[in-house]
Amino acid sequence: MICFIIAALTADGYIGKDSSHAAFWTSKEDKKRFIEITKRAGVIVMGLNTYRTLGKPLKERTNIIYSPEPVEGLETTTKPPRELLEDLAKKGFKEVAICGGSQIYTMFMESGMVSKLYLTIEPIIFGAGIKLFNKDLKYHLTLKNSVQTDGGSLLLEYQVNHAGDLGV
Repeated sequence: MICFIIAALTADGYIGKDSSHAAFWTSKEDKKRFIEITKRAGVIVMGLNTYRTLGKPLKERTNIIYSPEPVEGLETTTKPPRELLEDLAKKGFKEVAICGGSQIYTMFMESGMVSKLYLTIEPIIFGAGIKLFNKDLKYHLTLKNSVQTDGGSLLLEYQVNHAGDLGV
């Protein structure tokens, strides 16, 4: 099972201005990449606040929302990441896209289950907002691919290195 994080960040490292900030501030290249990669995975996982910024389920993907209460028409969960990923593997999924927000990104990263990060760095500054992770984490990454778009966005793909001493 490949579990990856996909996120867009401002040049100063924020994924949004606040928990209700709509997720539509990114470039067309980022949106195209997001659709392509998450449809390939077939299943996306996000928190309730992130889902609310979208306003509707994303088509052609199984949408799983972390929520203690049911959300009409959607699969919800409170399972730990490892357990959720095991259940999805039993259903035949090979990849899972973790789509935010900060609490969900942190929870999955801490679980040790994330193997890749697909990050888009957008040429915009918020000055304040929500960081990608909400705790102090230490992981070494290996850059696997990078593309600069005509609009100045950077599309990055990192492998998460879980072995060895982090030494950070």
